[in-house]
Amino acid sequence: MGSMTAAASSVLNPVNGDFEAVDGELPTDTLARRLRRRRQMLALAAASHAVNIALLLVFLAAGTVDGTIIAAYAGCAFVSVLIFLAISESGLTDGWRDHFFAAPYTAVTYALLLAFVYIAPNVAVVFLCALFLVANVIALRTSPREGVGAWSVMTGGLALLYFFVDLPLTLPSGNSLERFGTLLTFSMTIARSMFIGIFSSSLRDALFRRRVELEAAYKRIEELAELDELTGSFNRRCIMRLLDDEIIRAQRSNTPCTAALIDLDWFKRINDNFGHPTGDEVLRTFAITIFANIRSIDKFGRYGGEEFLLVLPDTPHDKAVQMLDRLRGIVEALDWSAFSDGLIVTISGGVATLGPNDTPDTLLARADSALYAAKERGRNRIASA
Repeated sequence: MGSMTAAASSVLNPVNGDFEAVDGELPTDTLARRLRRRRQMLALAAASHAVNIALLLVFLAAGTVDGTIIAAYAGCAFVSVLIFLAISESGLTDGWRDHFFAAPYTAVTYALLLAFVYIAPNVAVVFLCALFLVANVIALRTSPREGVGAWSVMTGGLALLYFFVDLPLTLPSGNSLERFGTLLTFSMTIARSMFIGIFSSSLRDALFRRRVELEAAYKRIEELAELDELTGSFNRRCIMRLLDDEIIRAQRSNTPCTAALIDLDWFKRINDNFGHPTGDEVLRTFAITIFANIRSIDKFGRYGGEEFLLVLPDTPHDKAVQMLDRLRGIVEALDWSAFSDGLIVTISGGVATLGPNDTPDTLLARADSALYAAKERGRNRIASA
């Protein structure tokens, strides 16, 4: 009983977060799910008791045990199930970390089984095997320290019976039916142990799948946190971090590093004349075009609005200017009229290469000054800091 109870509890709870501490009131769907799980747990407990009663009935047929013992065990077992069912249905434990009330339930089950080992020593094998199942489940649910404590308590209880009470604890084998009952007891114990093992394996598999799903979700969240939602390029926070990293690397390795600020010319007019949806498509197409024409080591991100930052590692100034002018020509040559008749898109850029005393702020300030100069000279051009 206790074994199946705790097995269901240990499997169902962690995967679905039922053991998480909760502050305040629980949502209705969570309460319903918890109640459903507790009912499943109690159903498994009742089924395990029923198995024990069926085994005792075999020994009753063999003349090993009196029917009053079976009736007493059945009454005690199912009264305990009903009591815990009433507690479950009342919702008393809904807000508890262990809303299954598993620790008290396991203790009651252990005491019940130990008591009937004492009351009916001639069929103690049934109850001792059930105690073994309880121990199996406790091992699944506890920490090493708690497991040692539970082992000590269970061993102490059994020691009291073995050393301080003179009980004739034997395996029933006086006739063929008793031997069948004993064999069936061991067989059902093995079956229930395997049931616990299957549940444990299912739990591990479910936890592994959940971990893989969470890792994938976390990776996706990280990606979304780094990307600009509209253009798919790095967002400002990320591109600034990448710029910092490249500057540190360039200073350590004494290699060139160039930054370019790129601005879409007259973008406000595009929004005003062609509409914001067209403006969004222009930004997306521009970003895709840049991605398709830069190196894998280059970093490209949205700096703000229609302004973008391109970081070019290991790139001297002259080569960077050539790369930016090539990008400018590619953007200008695109057939923008596919979005709207008469639409023309060009870009201006300011290029600055890292100097000995540059910081990210000073490097960007020089690139911004160059970009301003490009606009002052008529736009659709690249200027150097």
